[in-house]
Amino acid sequence: MEKRGSHRLRLGRRSIPGQIYHVRFSTHERRPLLAALQSGRAVILALRAAERRHDARTLCFVVMPDHVHWLLCLGEQKRLASVVGAVKGSAAREITRVHPRLRAQVWQRGFFDRALRREEDLTTVARYIVANPLRAGLVRSVRAWPHWDAVWL
Repeated sequence: MEKRGSHRLRLGRRSIPGQIYHVRFSTHERRPLLAALQSGRAVILALRAAERRHDARTLCFVVMPDHVHWLLCLGEQKRLASVVGAVKGSAAREITRVHPRLRAQVWQRGFFDRALRREEDLTTVARYIVANPLRAGLVRSVRAWPHWDAVWL
């Protein structure tokens, strides 16, 4: 069943090649499925695969226990929804392979996205993204969180 108002996530969504997007997607019912090291790594491998396919260039990401933030530059050939769907599908297959007793849905339907304006400071957005574990009180230093990366490092 689709969550009330979730169709609004798609209103006005544009897939513009070369556009930078901040994307956020969550686990089903915000369960902390990604807290397990192997699950977090499955998401990272899916993000890296999108880059190898030239679907998107990853600028930074953080994998939290129940959601993912991804700052990306969309490739020339794919729609944003297709790229995010491929990442979520690939990660879900690996997560359920590693955790065979997990029979429930891995991801919430849809995702949040925001196209960044060219004048926005990308490093400020990236800092916001990678500081998520700090704000959540999960670690005292970003270096202590295993599931993040940024091209500026």
